[in-house]
Amino acid sequence: MPVIKILPHPEYCPQGAEISAPAGTSICEALLDNKINIEHACDMSCACTTCHVIVREGFNSLNEAEEEEEDLLDRAWGLEPQSRLSCQAILAQKDVTVEIPKYSINHAKENH
Repeated sequence: MPVIKILPHPEYCPQGAEISAPAGTSICEALLDNKINIEHACDMSCACTTCHVIVREGFNSLNEAEEEEEDLLDRAWGLEPQSRLSCQAILAQKDVTVEIPKYSINHAKENH
């Protein structure tokens, strides 16, 4: 079973974490199943950017991003070449390391 290493995030995962999830699971589902309550305002329907993550290791093992996801990512806060919407990034057999950005588009607008 692939392991997801989550880098420390002050709100969602202050100490960082390592969790396991079966291949075929989205990163978002895996985080939520392990009580890492990443934002997912559209209920994982690929309609917002609140579940944006940056895949620091294992990016190429994930499924390829669809055009709809690519278009949404253009609006994500802190976009990087390895950015994915965690609700659309499906685990394969390899371990991945992800960083949850400091802000989502929701937080940036509310000045948190």
